[in-house]
Amino acid sequence: MRQIVIPRHGPPEVLLQREAPDPLPAPGEVRIAVRAAGVNFADVMARLGIYPDAPPPPLVVGYEVAGIIDALGQGVATHHLGQRVVAFTRFGGYASMAVTRADFAFTAPACLSDIEAAAIPVNYLTALVALDKLGNLGPGETVLVHGAGGGVGIAALQLARLRRATVIGTASAAKHEALRALGIDHAIDPRDGGMAAAIRRLTAGRGVDVILDPVGGASLAEGYSLLAPLGRLVAYGASSAVRGERRSWWRILRTLAAMPRFRPLALMNDNRGVLGLNLGRLWDEVPRLTPAMHGLLDDVAAGRLKPVIDRSFPLDRAADAHRLLQARGNLGKVVLSVEPP
Repeated sequence: MRQIVIPRHGPPEVLLQREAPDPLPAPGEVRIAVRAAGVNFADVMARLGIYPDAPPPPLVVGYEVAGIIDALGQGVATHHLGQRVVAFTRFGGYASMAVTRADFAFTAPACLSDIEAAAIPVNYLTALVALDKLGNLGPGETVLVHGAGGGVGIAALQLARLRRATVIGTASAAKHEALRALGIDHAIDPRDGGMAAAIRRLTAGRGVDVILDPVGGASLAEGYSLLAPLGRLVAYGASSAVRGERRSWWRILRTLAAMPRFRPLALMNDNRGVLGLNLGRLWDEVPRLTPAMHGLLDDVAAGRLKPVIDRSFPLDRAADAHRLLQARGNLGKVVLSVEPP
């Protein structure tokens, strides 16, 4: 099989394509002939060497794939050969073959291409858990989505609209028109300054009910100040630690130093909540996540959700996919396309 390897930490050009033996599924696993693999910011951080859950190099990243099951491990009766699936992979997704637990593979909606299907698992499940399980977003509430033009941001926008919530999103001005076409209520460019004042104006001084923040650092403190009574801040990333294509310890330390320390007494007095989410550490919560994933796929099949693809790159151009993601140039999901042999 072909796979994209990170042989050492560094800029996008360290990504290397190589041949490797075809993997064999263990009991309870399935092997997938991959047709598309999602690219996520966690992959970028793993390449830079600042993603704590990633194994040391050489490693193959990739948390989600779409393709065809071509081998079954012992005891697997829930899937069949030739089944078209979308699946979670705990690393190993940047490859022409991937092995994963059978309960991490789901029948792909017939209405989606392989590239679209690969855009579903990480982004939409992250947004769903953030909005529903943690944020408890309800009808009539207001949610602030940072990075609204990214994969998780657009998934959150679509899910929040289904829940009849008002959506305020931050994104560069070049993305605002497209976000309005997708149904966002208000788009703000965070680089213009005055974001907090704009949000207070839009909410008549009350603040927002839920915030989704993948930025981290000082953004969390500002977000907390923008919460309405009973508001919930969900932190699920620290993208502010990454600027440019190379690792900067100065920026990493600056981001960590700017992280606020929330005190229980202050939270009680403010009637606000702060919650954290790392989907990569929920692998053992299958009984909770499986129904959520089935619900997402039902919404996709019914046309209520539709992944937005910015670009797809051939597998051997994974470095270009990383560059686009790091430059924050994408509107929607970035995907790797894997041609069959």
